[in-house]
Amino acid sequence: MQIFLARNNVQAGPYNLEQLNIMLASGEVVLDDLMWHEGLEQWQRVGTLTNNQTVYTPAPVNGAEVNDSIINNVTIFPEDNASGKQTDRPVSLDRLYGKPERKDTANNTKVDMTTNRHHTPHHNVSLNKTQLNKAATNQDKVVGDVVLAPIMSRVLATAINGLLYLLAIFPLGMALTKMDVDYSKFQNIQDMDAAYQYSMTLMESLPSSTLMMSQIMVFGLFALQLVFIALRGQSLGKLITGIRVVDQTTHRLPSFTKLIGMRTLLLFIIYNLLFSFTSFLGFVVVAVHYYMASKSPENIGWHDKLAKTLVVKADSSQLTKKPTLK
Repeated sequence: MQIFLARNNVQAGPYNLEQLNIMLASGEVVLDDLMWHEGLEQWQRVGTLTNNQTVYTPAPVNGAEVNDSIINNVTIFPEDNASGKQTDRPVSLDRLYGKPERKDTANNTKVDMTTNRHHTPHHNVSLNKTQLNKAATNQDKVVGDVVLAPIMSRVLATAINGLLYLLAIFPLGMALTKMDVDYSKFQNIQDMDAAYQYSMTLMESLPSSTLMMSQIMVFGLFALQLVFIALRGQSLGKLITGIRVVDQTTHRLPSFTKLIGMRTLLLFIIYNLLFSFTSFLGFVVVAVHYYMASKSPENIGWHDKLAKTLVVKADSSQLTKKPTLK
């Protein structure tokens, strides 16, 4: 039995019965999708045919012709036909489902956009990838149903976060420039206690209004960052650059422990310790992270390995939980 599925006027298939039941059980196919196979007079809702169960056991039916009303409504790419009329020219599944087309088109499975019935079963396409065409370009790396964030976007997001921090401590920095600060006391790594005591003496010498303003700005920025990270998987820098942190497995918002505990607070402590010793060491560790990411097929640096996360182009679907079938 060859089974065809449709969602949002886009058709996929054919699948066999075993493949359909596996996708139903995993949630990749949902009950509101449409289904047709030989013997059905028209496209029908999956849940209607399965009695709202996550397994399909078809009853013996006689042959019938397919109702092509849905197939005829699929999007036609005008650039594939100069006259703008529908032709039988095959279009790759990669393009139909919004993924960057591979260069080795000779070995890729092809599909007719108006019938979608001529492709090899082992190239089944996930119905959850139809939105990738909004974000992916030929230069982007695609993993499952997400588009990996370019390394330069991640670097820019980090730079924006650093700039915001500098703006938050700007009043404090201006006040310190008016004081006679002995910076050599902060360079002796073996005597951190003396450096701490000296920094406390400097803080006590600052005007209380300046100190309070700096504290409000720094803690306010930190609180705002935590809110956006917890709710959206984005620091302010990532929000501005349109990228987001997602779980490596689910491609959805990571758990609170991964997002806030491992990737935010732990990294904050690590980098504060590094920069307190020497700024050079902190920048080296940041550079190592992005170098590792640039060499990884999935743009995974040591931050990502630590928290088991990916940094991807932001999409609203990443904020929703995967559908739970009842």
